[in-house]
Amino acid sequence: MVRLVLCNCSPDEAHSLGQRLVDEELAACVNIIPGITSIYRWEGERCADEEATLLIKTTAGGYDELAEKLSQYHSYDVPEIIAIDPADVATAYAEWVHDQVR
Repeated sequence: MVRLVLCNCSPDEAHSLGQRLVDEELAACVNIIPGITSIYRWEGERCADEEATLLIKTTAGGYDELAEKLSQYHSYDVPEIIAIDPADVATAYAEWVHDQVR
């Protein structure tokens, strides 16, 4: 089963996070969507920051290690790590993802 993981980060760390996850075979692919503005509340203050969104493709079996490492590598105290189980994934793509993730 393929799992899609969403994670926002600072634009400065997006490429290094994505490359590290792929290099360590925790993710088959990471897409970086630049130019996201996030508005949120942190420690009682409203904040607005420019971020990048990472779309991380991994396996259900690889998710726990990916989430652990992503939390470790991420610069945020509480990184956004949201996993989605897609209902439909092309068979060939799912096989490729499974071949890429250890």
